Amino acid sequence: MENIVYLNGSLIPRSKAHLSISDHGFLYGFGLFESMRAYNGRIFLLDRHIKRLKNAAQIIGLKEKLIGLDLEKACGDTVKANDLKDARVRLTVTNGEGTDLPWVNAAGKPTVLVTAVPYMPLAKDKYEAGFKVGIASVRRTSRNAMSSIKSVNYLLNTVARMEVAKRGQDEALLLNEDGYIAEGGSSNIFFIRAGKLVTPTPNSGLITGVTREVIIELADSFGIGVSEGIVGKAVFKQCEEAFMTNAVIEVMPVTCISDETGASVIIGNGKAGPVTKKLIEAYREMVEKATKA
Repeated sequence: MENIVYLNGSLIPRSKAHLSISDHGFLYGFGLFESMRAYNGRIFLLDRHIKRLKNAAQIIGLKEKLIGLDLEKACGDTVKANDLKDARVRLTVTNGEGTDLPWVNAAGKPTVLVTAVPYMPLAKDKYEAGFKVGIASVRRTSRNAMSSIKSVNYLLNTVARMEVAKRGQDEALLLNEDGYIAEGGSSNIFFIRAGKLVTPTPNSGLITGVTREVIIELADSFGIGVSEGIVGKAVFKQCEEAFMTNAVIEVMPVTCISDETGASVIIGNGKAGPVTKKLIEAYREMVEKATKA
């Protein structure tokens, strides 16, 4: 059966889904997206993802256009239409079609696209070995509000991931303009130092992930301290463990970090550490509880 997508109120075959060449998302990157994961046919933390998207819509002037749209139902219906249990789900919302420039005319109705495709989790061995991460040469900007939203203008993070992939690394690590740690190419990063989680503050120029938020809550429930602040590269040699988070990979240990020259630091003993494993397990228990049939 051909994959089904949701486009502007209709569920249609992927081959029949087309966007206008005048869509402001295509022309100007004027749009937002959320990547989510479905388990047992249910999208985990869907409400939080929709909330984050709407908060970002307020920043870029899209909020009014989303009033009356049931984005949650659109996402759920797309997963159901494809009869998927484990899936990667993406919701994209743009300013819509318009022949005028965005600052001249507000364009028409927003474009709403939802896609859902089967997802095969990474192997268990990968969560033991962890990610090899490389610092990218491109930088995030901490002083720009646009750095805090997940817009379809995702070129900076895309280029960063392409750069480190050529080095054979699993994920990029982006610094900000001051040389402090911001985020991963498509993830947030945590370090464990003296038993406490250390993670860059949102003011460092990162997109605050939904999974990041949940991990902070879980750590708090376990009595694990969390420190959000300015984090420099010195933490690589000071920490006992490190991990990255996003909705798709969940909680992924980081066992090696390399800079632009190729110089590497092994984190801990080069394998997933006990605190990271505890949070991996707690997160998956939360998923199971929230998505069980």
